[in-house]
Amino acid sequence: MTITPLELSGNDDRGFTAEYHHERGGQQLIIFRKAGTVSGRHYHKGISPTKDPEIFVLLTGNCTVNWRNINEDEIQSAELTGPVKLEIPTYTWHELVMHTDCTCIELNSIEEHKNDTFYTQTT
Repeated sequence: MTITPLELSGNDDRGFTAEYHHERGGQQLIIFRKAGTVSGRHYHKGISPTKDPEIFVLLTGNCTVNWRNINEDEIQSAELTGPVKLEIPTYTWHELVMHTDCTCIELNSIEEHKNDTFYTQTT
């Protein structure tokens, strides 16, 4: 039996994030978000292969995902209850509005996220 504590790589009012190395899949994120917070509000160009598409798994909790193609005005929405997997295409602005405390896995590293995250205004 091997037990390995995970170190926090980020912490703010929304919750916290831990990055870990998955021996079979590389660096990945475990994201803990508090009810009433919002994450995302950005898009990815696919510069990083892990963002084309972005794979995001809501393990537990309830949230709303809002999205739109960055070249369009119409925002679409869906309510999610974990467990559920999202595949977010490139050039798709997205945000997650947490209705309950949520736990998620994002299949990329913090560095990959930073290098392929862009912000634009919503309509």
